[in-house]
Amino acid sequence: MKKPTLFGYGLTTKAIAKKLGGGCIFYDDNTTDTYIDKENNIIHPSKSFNPEKSQLEVTTPSFPPSHPLVSAAHNLISEYDFFANEMPFSIWISGTNGKTTTTQMLTHLLKKRGAVSGGNIGTPLAELDTEAPIWVLESSSFTLHHTNIASPNIYLLLPITPDHLDWHGTAEQYEADKLKPLLTMKEGELALIPKGLNLPKTDAFVVEYDSVEFLENYFDINASKINFKAAFLEDALLALAVTKTLFDEVDYESINNFTLDNHRQEETTDSLGRLWVNDSKATNLDAAVQAVKTYDDRFIHLIVGGNDKGADLTPLFELIATKELHLYTIGANSDKLAHLAKEHGVEFTACKTLENAINTIAQKLTKGEVALLSPAAASFDQFNSYKHRGEEFFRFVRNIK
Repeated sequence: MKKPTLFGYGLTTKAIAKKLGGGCIFYDDNTTDTYIDKENNIIHPSKSFNPEKSQLEVTTPSFPPSHPLVSAAHNLISEYDFFANEMPFSIWISGTNGKTTTTQMLTHLLKKRGAVSGGNIGTPLAELDTEAPIWVLESSSFTLHHTNIASPNIYLLLPITPDHLDWHGTAEQYEADKLKPLLTMKEGELALIPKGLNLPKTDAFVVEYDSVEFLENYFDINASKINFKAAFLEDALLALAVTKTLFDEVDYESINNFTLDNHRQEETTDSLGRLWVNDSKATNLDAAVQAVKTYDDRFIHLIVGGNDKGADLTPLFELIATKELHLYTIGANSDKLAHLAKEHGVEFTACKTLENAINTIAQKLTKGEVALLSPAAASFDQFNSYKHRGEEFFRFVRNIK
């Protein structure tokens, strides 16, 4: 394989360099002076990139179109494009919320058939076994935007709501990037797409879905035999739709043996036996909406806030205004949340920090209610990651007396 110029000294690009035996050239924003690493790669400051001296560039997915390196490049491709010729039968999974869970569920179902998973789920494509019969790839909108050559054999798109608008610029561009795989798919290849999107012209066989009931009926799957609920039930049905399509198989026992990740509607009780739910991985609007719907059979003490990346949170407030609920705001977008709460008549308490929110709720929570952390925002304003935020949530709950 030809050694490309690599943009960003990160997980994806370092894995590519390792696969190529080192000796690659990087350009990195965090580098001020050129140096050579232990793999004999040369890392230059981004500002020193000369597009006239590069014949092929692969970018880390997080670099937006406006990034100076991306703007300057003449031969830019994505990680997916770089491995397009080596990629076996592939199933790409994307969406605003739930793509990690669906990728994990489908890989779990296909493990007996030799499937491996990678992409945004944490394993770079350079580390995947090219001899594996199936790749299941969690595909971010960033990667899809930069991809023009590679194409999935099956594409699962989960419901989308505007997200990463600081990266994509507009909700329309975000949607277009999520639908981009349809442009290269071939006749007979399946694309499962939420109903109501602006579909581009495609040769793929597109099935537009709008509910759990539709997926049940279309793929002849009995949802009552599945142990998940709400958004996780839809994730399970989408995963089972693939195995039904490929192998005419619906393995209820296997899907019910799947264990959800930590920090996804993870329940615990405090010393008084009251229910607390850590949904720290709900870093966007849609995830928080689904969490509220899951627990709306009881009064909800809802903790929301953080870095919302410019998202319009109005749909969340339109929902919670109809629920038995009290809102507790934290994080960088607290003022924005307060304004929305007042606009929609939602009772709220400004808490600033997660610890303050938990201590405030602890004074009010009853056994018939639920305290739910579902932030609808990224965690980096106050925490190292969503995992750190979730771990702190549990620590604070454990300390309740």
